[in-house]
Amino acid sequence: MNWAIVGPALLAYLIGSLPIGVIVVRLTTGKEVLDEHSGRTGGTNVMRTAGIWAGALTAIGDVAKGAAAVLLAQRVAPEEPWVHAVAGAMAVLGHNHSIFLPDLRDGRLRLRGGAGGASSVGAGIPMAPVVALLVPLGPILMFGIGYASVATLSVGLLAMAVFTYRALAGLGPWAYAAYGLAAEILMVLALRPNLIRLSRGEERLVGWRARKARPAKEE
Repeated sequence: MNWAIVGPALLAYLIGSLPIGVIVVRLTTGKEVLDEHSGRTGGTNVMRTAGIWAGALTAIGDVAKGAAAVLLAQRVAPEEPWVHAVAGAMAVLGHNHSIFLPDLRDGRLRLRGGAGGASSVGAGIPMAPVVALLVPLGPILMFGIGYASVATLSVGLLAMAVFTYRALAGLGPWAYAAYGLAAEILMVLALRPNLIRLSRGEERLVGWRARKARPAKEE
């Protein structure tokens, strides 16, 4: 077993598994975010549960843990971009399916978590610092489009485009482009319920569109 690859990957998964949103919501409100709204641990559900500042703090923490996982891999194997890419994907996987959040229902074990948007961007920053520009773009798209799932996947596609362009231009390795694709796939899998609701016109609105729709619902 090649521990130069397996070691960083396992550590990245554990780092990604840190349930920042659960901790933030418990400390600020005493609530259990897993029982609120979508039941996810990411910034959007934390915002719905505990307010905008709690959501922002969670998003920052999720970005940081993604970046930390890849920085660690780069330190352990500086000349191995595939190790960095695998670590990034494992951090996103850990965020989406946290080893610290097991849930046994109907005799089936699942690992709960978020959708991976902030963590995927965070993991991408050490691979290409320009990806940091996508950090503020996520909230802008979310509040502008009105659907957190669409904003998350859009940011993921943009990150993948950045990595692919850099690889084509000889500015970065193809391993990082592969990371962008893997992260997007993981986010699509996590957001399948949202995409189904979106196709039915039942997806929850956020941002200005939610505020605009609220009076109509109240009437």
